Amino acid sequence: MLYWLFDWLQNDTHVPGARLMSYITVRTVFAAVLSLLIATVIGRGIINRLQKMQIGETVRDLGLEGQMKKTGTPTMGGIIIILSIVIPCLLVGDLSNIYMVLLLVSTVWLGTIGFLDDYLKFKYHNKEGMKGKFKIIGQVGLGLLVGLTMYLSPDITQRQVTSLTAVPGDGLVETVDTAVPDVKSTQTTIPFVKNHNFDYASLTRWMGSGAQAGGWAVFILVVIVAVAATSNGANLTDGMDGLCAGVSITICAALAIMAYLGGNVIYSTYLDIMYIPGSSELVVFMGAMIGALIGFLWYNSYPAQVFMGDTGSLTIGGIIAVFAILIHKELLIPLLCAIFFVEDLSVMLQVGYFKLTKRRYGEGHRLFKMAPLHHHFQKEGIESVLKLPRRAMPEPKIVARFWIIGLLLAILTFITLKIR
Repeated sequence: MLYWLFDWLQNDTHVPGARLMSYITVRTVFAAVLSLLIATVIGRGIINRLQKMQIGETVRDLGLEGQMKKTGTPTMGGIIIILSIVIPCLLVGDLSNIYMVLLLVSTVWLGTIGFLDDYLKFKYHNKEGMKGKFKIIGQVGLGLLVGLTMYLSPDITQRQVTSLTAVPGDGLVETVDTAVPDVKSTQTTIPFVKNHNFDYASLTRWMGSGAQAGGWAVFILVVIVAVAATSNGANLTDGMDGLCAGVSITICAALAIMAYLGGNVIYSTYLDIMYIPGSSELVVFMGAMIGALIGFLWYNSYPAQVFMGDTGSLTIGGIIAVFAILIHKELLIPLLCAIFFVEDLSVMLQVGYFKLTKRRYGEGHRLFKMAPLHHHFQKEGIESVLKLPRRAMPEPKIVARFWIIGLLLAILTFITLKIR
């Protein structure tokens, strides 16, 4: 919209200053500021509307300090995040760019699943909402859509840019050879390895001439798993005021930097990272998402005035997964989003250990005082295998420490790209 308007002003009417909107950095800042303003301005109105509709959180008494005070707090606040992302992207994003389109589709797709889940919880006044199998079907469907689009679209390519060194006389001159054709590839980035690109097709060499097609099949399976695991992990992390939003801001900032570097032929060659033509448009989307999360955190920080609900958490996790996949950094997700996956793992371990001990001893025992993991630190007592900490920690302290861990994980993720 505005992007095309300024493009027309620049090319057809030659209006001074119209060229600014062609710069990724300018549009990213514009999207971030606009989304922040939308989230803070319309956020209050949406919260008031949710209160009038009595769409509040149903809280069970789990013996956690301050837990019951949250009863009735408006939920479905993820609507604020989604609107604050979509509107700026429609205004300043290049809607002819396949990467931008895929992320907007992913946002609406997962937002719809999360909204239906929250709506069912509100309608039937329970914590169950949509059945888990339907959530999984929706996540698998999105994974298939993204994976197949990356396989079939001619606009999604990679370019193996090389750096050349010439010796004219006594000096050295480094040049970048960009005259390399774009190719469809199943290569992705892996950490700690010198030649840090991994080709999924290497796993299907036994298929002979069909190895490349087999590599794409493996890649699509990885996409499905990444989308489902990250989306559910963000959902489980959304259990304390400001926890999911705060952790996600750091993850999004790290991914935005990766997309900017990987979408610039000079920077990607200099840093020896994968160059993906056209992917720099993703930075505009992520600028809008960071602004939306900061604006939402204004109301979601302790004590929260609104919860994002599944409308927000499923969407956030799914966007992060799809974004990482589009810039071929999906194998970095377990490190960058380790908090999400530890939350996932803590629930699986808790359930598995309880069932195992009940079958063996006739009485189930708990590995953690409570799962997901963030509630383990909030629970008083030592009735679990992992007894520390003995005393419950205040919710704001737990959230702040998770934010710090998230920041350290983002730094470590960047370090892995250079230590190889």
